[in-house]
Amino acid sequence: MEKMRNSTASILWILIFSFGVLWVLADVDFFSGMTQGPRNLGEVNGAEISLEEYNQRVSFYTEQFSQQTGQQLSPEIRAMYESQAWDDLVAARLIEQKMNELGITVTNTELLDMVTGENPDPFIRQQFQSEDGTIDRIALRAAIEAPENSEVWVMIEQQLRDNRRQQKMNNFIASGMRVSSLEVRNEFIRDNSYADINFVRFPFSEVADDELSVTDDELREFYRNNQNRYQRSESYRFRYVSWDKTPTRRDTLNTIAEVEDLRIAFQNATNDSVFVRRYQSSTPFRGGFVNVQDIRDEYRPVIDLEVGEVSEVILVDGDPHAFKKIDQRGNEIKFTILSYRVDADPILTIDRLAEEAEEFRFYASSDGFETEAERNELEIREANASKDSPFIPGLGQSMKTLSELERLRVNRISDPIELDDQFIVLQLLSKTEAGVRPFNEVRGQVETAVKNEKRKQIVNNRVMDLLRENSDLESLANAAGKSVQQAEGIRMSGSSIPGAGRELGVIGAIFSLNEGEKSGAIRGENAVFVIVAENLDMADASQMTSAQRSDIRNRLEQQKFTAFNQVFVEQLKEGASIRDNRSRILQ
Repeated sequence: MEKMRNSTASILWILIFSFGVLWVLADVDFFSGMTQGPRNLGEVNGAEISLEEYNQRVSFYTEQFSQQTGQQLSPEIRAMYESQAWDDLVAARLIEQKMNELGITVTNTELLDMVTGENPDPFIRQQFQSEDGTIDRIALRAAIEAPENSEVWVMIEQQLRDNRRQQKMNNFIASGMRVSSLEVRNEFIRDNSYADINFVRFPFSEVADDELSVTDDELREFYRNNQNRYQRSESYRFRYVSWDKTPTRRDTLNTIAEVEDLRIAFQNATNDSVFVRRYQSSTPFRGGFVNVQDIRDEYRPVIDLEVGEVSEVILVDGDPHAFKKIDQRGNEIKFTILSYRVDADPILTIDRLAEEAEEFRFYASSDGFETEAERNELEIREANASKDSPFIPGLGQSMKTLSELERLRVNRISDPIELDDQFIVLQLLSKTEAGVRPFNEVRGQVETAVKNEKRKQIVNNRVMDLLRENSDLESLANAAGKSVQQAEGIRMSGSSIPGAGRELGVIGAIFSLNEGEKSGAIRGENAVFVIVAENLDMADASQMTSAQRSDIRNRLEQQKFTAFNQVFVEQLKEGASIRDNRSRILQ
């Protein structure tokens, strides 16, 4: 007590200081900032990606899908679009930052010329073009000066500026993709040169396994020298339980009732194509006559109907159908179908399964995954997944599952994941970082690779020995117990030899021979070849027309541009600081 009394002053000052600090932090809203979490969906080198623009991009993709297909968006397709939207926004930020770095801008003078100049932007031309092809300058000026259009013009000008800036960026990239005259000449020769050959083929597969022996030192040396072959992505081992979204008997009965309720209206409809489209029949209107003999067995009830009559509801492949005979001439019938696909009811079935999955997750998090699975009589399955492969054995293509696995920590249980055909809740058991796979894990693959290399060497040595004793192709074939094969019209830019498969290197060797010349042993992908170039029809580049030259140049430039774009954004990503808050914001 004496010590406490002696320390009272110090304790009092500590408390005063602590309360002061707490008061200051509360005044600047420090604690709410801590609890709010991230304020944006992500950042690319400090540039924010907002939730609003992400949602707009996802909505654009999903609406486009619905308009083009008329189908309902599945959970997996939506997950694909969500991933694509994020990738697009990241790429847009990186490219914008690269344009800033390069100083690519659009001046106000350029923007004005794009709107009111002699050759305006295609968007302006499309909106204000007269029947004679000229720009209606009066209408354009009126639209610009109208006060109610001020906000619209701000958006249009920004879009025009962004488009012109992107065009400048593309032109900058394309300037480094120029194709030389030599490249055009060589491509013309490759595309228009042909060879006819005779050859003897010695497949590597002729060497049996019992002719090969490998030591552990050979395997380990090959593994050390070829570790790039055995790289692995981040991988996951997990277990999961599932709830099947297959429609129930009640779902089937409800869908049958929907078709039944429309039968009278279907029979009274005067325009059948409009009717089936309005009521979104899963079988589209055809409108043509069909011979009775060509009608599918499932559709044959329509034969016995009177013209204008609608059949009873009939299940075809589990889906309810009602048939209407529109017309008949002789043995030909015109008919249409009202049908609905039986899907799980979004409330009675889907919501119920979602609630069961959420309930399982809640109790499994506290009582244990196995305990809760046993209590609910759910089968536990195990699976493995790899970061770069959305295909998961047992689940199929599932980007949603892969995204959840990337986010989870080991032993954590996921929220319910809705897939196209089921709900799952998973528990991550282990996560393996990306890197070179251990030797013991890939020993079998290494052994196969070493044996294949030995096969190639053995066959190559055999062919070399035969060539020393046989000067022509016929005697070589006879000595090896083989026959001479022929292949005609092999194009220099081709990739396959008729009767021998894909052999790029061998084709290159053919065109290095003189006409009538016999090659030595040519090691290909699947065999060793000995070839005689019977006929070489080499293209003459001086015969190339200006149209051919232009086509080849455009094609090569496009190939270069496409190849560059495939790696451009990935290279920008490698040097960028990208913060992804999706797992925290979108949960």
